[in-house]
Amino acid sequence: MSVAEIANAAGVFPNQVTYYFGSKDSLLVHAAFLGLLHDARRIERIGRQAPDAAAFRRNIARAVLAMPSLPSVARALAAGISKPELAPVVDRHLQLLFRQSERFVGRLVDGRGWRACRPLDVEARTFWSTALGAVLLVRAGAHGTVADLDLAGALTIHDEPERG
Repeated sequence: MSVAEIANAAGVFPNQVTYYFGSKDSLLVHAAFLGLLHDARRIERIGRQAPDAAAFRRNIARAVLAMPSLPSVARALAAGISKPELAPVVDRHLQLLFRQSERFVGRLVDGRGWRACRPLDVEARTFWSTALGAVLLVRAGAHGTVADLDLAGALTIHDEPERG
């Protein structure tokens, strides 16, 4: 699809698309991450419903791996690798995702008296890096599926007291 076709479908002029997004590829990166951030908000609802930390880890992992936005985000990540001019756009969206996730987990941990075995910013980055890495591997043709991954194991959120 060309910029002109995208603009026509959106009811705008092609120069408006390029003015706000820079290029069609940049627009696709923005759209992919907007979908991911939207899906992440739905995942937060699933996380809030978990009765304990073990269910939280399981439910979040299962829901994230089933998010419909992940394939388009994998393409956006690949575009950021192949087109260096898109890397800052990808980075801004990843930083937003990490901060949004860190705030969510922080509120949940504080509100329920849970704990994480590592700083929450590291928790969020590790979790999303694992999830997105799994999707990239599968999309690149690696043997297996995202279901072969213990994404829940990438989370260190617990509700039992720390062992000393």
